[in-house]
Parts: sequence; structure tokens; C-alpha cells
Amino acid sequence: MAVDDAIPGDDSRHRSHPRRKRSPLSVPRRAIRPLLLLVALVNLAWSLYQLPVSRVIESRLCRDHYEAHDPSAMLPDGSVPEELCKVDDVQQRLGRIQGVMETLWVAGDFFMTIPLVSLADHYGHRFVLCLNLIPRVFLLAWTFVVGYFNRALPVDAILVAPALSFLGGDCVFNSIVYALVAELTDDHVLRATFFGYVNAISSIFSLQLGPALASATMSALLWLPFGLGIAVLLLAVPVISALAPSTTHRKPASEDGEDADDAPLLSSSAGHGPSHANLKSTTASRFRTMLALLTNPSRNFVLLLTCFFLASLASSDTKLLTLYVSKRYSWKFSSVGYLLSAKAVFNFFLLSVIIPRVLRWRQSRARLSDPSRPHDTPEMAADRDTITHAHVCLVFSVLGAAAIALSPSIWALVPSLLLYALGIALPMFTYSLLKSPSMALHRDGEASRPGTHLFSVVMLVRTVGTLLGAMLMPTLWVAGLNLGGMALGIPYWASAVCYAVAGFLIKRIRIG
Repeated sequence: MAVDDAIPGDDSRHRSHPRRKRSPLSVPRRAIRPLLLLVALVNLAWSLYQLPVSRVIESRLCRDHYEAHDPSAMLPDGSVPEELCKVDDVQQRLGRIQGVMETLWVAGDFFMTIPLVSLADHYGHRFVLCLNLIPRVFLLAWTFVVGYFNRALPVDAILVAPALSFLGGDCVFNSIVYALVAELTDDHVLRATFFGYVNAISSIFSLQLGPALASATMSALLWLPFGLGIAVLLLAVPVISALAPSTTHRKPASEDGEDADDAPLLSSSAGHGPSHANLKSTTASRFRTMLALLTNPSRNFVLLLTCFFLASLASSDTKLLTLYVSKRYSWKFSSVGYLLSAKAVFNFFLLSVIIPRVLRWRQSRARLSDPSRPHDTPEMAADRDTITHAHVCLVFSVLGAAAIALSPSIWALVPSLLLYALGIALPMFTYSLLKSPSMALHRDGEASRPGTHLFSVVMLVRTVGTLLGAMLMPTLWVAGLNLGGMALGIPYWASAVCYAVAGFLIKRIRIG
């Protein structure tokens, strides 16, 4: 409510309580809390799906294998001990099916990103975020159906669920989340810290609490994680309703009024809100704007997009980590979940505590000392530091991926995983660079302003990388299985190469 529209007789209360003039840092910190909670719930539900679905598919394939080749290995109830399911035939088919599932999930999400983000412009981001929960719930429910009714449905029926990603998947979800985070502040350190919080929450719930909870529950009952995952996603609905409207930091509340909730996720290039245009024209306008963004980018933006692509392609190896550890070191899936949980503890403290404090400390020192480059503005100096930090993360990723590929035992793998985890902070810095003036296009106008449509473009590029990785990594995994031994680490060698190229490119970004 604007000051001019205040309730009569309420002036003294406004004067005596100047809480409307909060600290510039308090408002974004308050606004990010429900967003972080939403990220936590979605990632927890996703991790409750990933580990058990591997076991569900493996058990189905394993039973089919031993029914055909060695029925004596089967237990009286028709199941097969998990230790006997690590044969190459079962693991190769498991890798292929999971590769197809990942491809279907990413492909539908990719093609629907622009229409769904346009839908968010038209109806608000809360509506699309709720819509995004539907395919996630269906994934959990359908996996239970295929696994439980194993006599009625073939194992390939599991491929139906990922196809529902046309209602939105990770690309749509992350486009909205990161755009909302970027809108909260213009302070580069605070913005990087917020991105770190998002990544830390994702890490702790998808790589620590989620796998640990999935391991514990599936050890008691294989179907329990799916029920818990559905319950967690239902809890996300009221959290979505508590999210702050987008673009709140660009306009004061007095200007937005009651229409703040209907403001577009990313400002319209036409200069007016979606209430004045139908959904079709909004989508067409976004297509045109993003096409212009891609056909006339700056050199720096091309380099940064390539780094996003390579990092997404390389990070597809994490989808194989469960299979890799289980096969190479003969571990049960439940034990692998505990290992991933231990790794994620380090990720969480790195992203949420250590790196934000280091960044804030470096910022305070920079304010008290003379700049090393006298011609640099504070923004340019901050961008140079951001590029340096991103490059260091990529170096750790290269070394970590290579170490994982070379690890001869589980005790060598553990420090390799920690080394690999040091590179997890990369998105903190690459996303922050999107707001840099150095990323501006070679054209004027709305579309050239940092933050406008950029997150949709970046998420699409990342999705292309993930899509290619979903096809490439399982292929390399199957090739490694055929060769055996150290060749099982081929996917991680491929990741190391991708990270190395990205590290070379990000140092080519010019500031100023």
C-alpha cells in the first residue's frame, strides 16, 4: 500500500514504527527463505526417487535374467539377492534404461521451457511451480506401480513416467528459481551468496539427507521412499503459495499495488505486463526476444554459455555415480546412499558457510585497500574475482573427476569424491556473471539488460548439455562395462575433459 493510500488515522503508527524502511539486506534475506524451503522439498523428493528407482529396475531385470539363465538362484518369493544382480548383462540394460529415462525427462522439459516460462509470465510463477510438481508426483507413483505389479507390467513401462516432463522438469523449475533469486539483490557478493545457498540446499537434500533417508527406508521397505516423496511434494504446495511476487526489488510496493503477484517473471520486452496480452502473443514475444539474444550475443556471453553447456554435460556423470560405485566396488545401493550422504555434508558447509564468509571477507578487504588495477571500477574488480573463483572450481572438478576414474578402491574413492566436491561452487560464480555488464549484447533495448530472459536461455543451454550427457554418459558406461577394470571410469575421464575445456574458455572472458 502506498503512503498516500494509507488508512486514515494510521499516520502515527507509521511514524512510530519505521519498519517499512528495512535494511537493504533484510528484505532479500527474508524473501529467500520460502524459496530455499521449496528447493529443499523438491530436491528431497527427487533424491527419494533416484536411488530406489535404480533398485526397482535392477530387481526387475535381475529376475528376468535369472528366470532365463539360472532359475535356481531365485528365492522362493521370486526375488533375487541384490549381490547376484551385478552381472554385466543386468547392469548394461539398467544403464540403457536409465539413459532413456533421463533423455525423455530432459527432452520434454527442454521443449516446454519457453512455453511454460511464458505461462509463468501470464499466470504467475506460483501456478507454473505447482504445475511442475505434477510430473514429479507421477514419477514416484508410477515407479511404485511398475515395481509392485511386476507380473502385469513389463519393465519398459517405467519409461512412461519421464515422458510427462512436458509439464515441466528441472529446466523450468531452475529457470524460475534462479530468476527469482537474481531479482532479490544487486549486491554481487550477496547474490553469489544466495546462489550458494540454493546450491547448498540442493546438495544437502539431494546428496545427503535424501540418499540417507532413501537408503534407510528402502532397507526397511523398497516402496517406502516413493510414498515419502509424494508426501514431501504435497508439502511444497503451501510453500509455493508463500513465495514473494517476482520483480519486487525493481519496483516499490507502492507502484506494484495489488498487481505485484501478476508481474511477469522476467520483464516483458514489450514494456507492459501479461495482463495486456494473451498467452500466445506472450510466448511468441519470448521466442523472438530469445532468438535475438542468441543470434546477436556478445563474445563474453557466448563463452559463458559454452561453459554452462560443458559443465552440464560433464556433471551428467553424477547420475552414474550410484551405478559406478555399486558395480566397481560391489556395494549395495543402500550403502552407496550413505556414502553420497557423507560427501554432501562437505558440500553443504562449503557452499553455505565457508565460501560466503570468504567472499564477504575478500569484499571487506577490497574496500580497505587500494585496488590492484587502478582503472577497474568496483564492478569490474568483482567480475575479475568471480572469473578467478569459477576457474578454480573448474580445476578442482578436473582433478576430482580424474581421481574418481583412477580410484582402485573405495578408500581411494572417498578423498577423490571430496576433491570433486570442491568444484560444486561453480554455479555460484557463473550465475553471478550473468548480471555483469560485460555480458551485455551488441544491441540496445530491453533484451540487452542483464537478467532479462538470460536465465531462460541459460537453462535451455544447460538442458541441451544435460540431454547430450544423458545419452553420452550411459553409452560410455556400457563401453566401460564391456572393457572392464579401469575402463569403468571412462565417463569420468570424459567429464574431466569437458571441465578442462570450460576452464580454458572462462579465462578468455574479458572484463571492461
